[in-house]
Amino acid sequence: MSDNAVAEEVQKTRPRTRAEKQVEHRNRLKRTLVACFMGILTGAISFYLSGTPDPATGLQQNAIIGVLLLMAGVVFQKHIFMLLQFDYMELTGKDWFYQSFMTFALWFITWTLLLTTTVL
Repeated sequence: MSDNAVAEEVQKTRPRTRAEKQVEHRNRLKRTLVACFMGILTGAISFYLSGTPDPATGLQQNAIIGVLLLMAGVVFQKHIFMLLQFDYMELTGKDWFYQSFMTFALWFITWTLLLTTTVL
């Protein structure tokens, strides 16, 4: 093994300091806020672009537009990470799944609340 590989291995196994943990935690919070904001934004845009809901069924005429906007919102997060100078290359499949789920959950909640015409 070369000296660089040994140094990288030692760097990975050493315990992280409190400051490193706080920076990592703040980055996770920022990524979660980006996912939540994208979900709310795409949910609102989905409602307004999909047309007026039918009063009898509550369905919108072009509901597929909402699903396409959701997918675009998930993909667009990568570009937001680049603008915010996050290291998006370090994100694993599990992290992207979390980002996608949070975006989906808030998209669904926002769109559902906007489709609700009456509250009992």
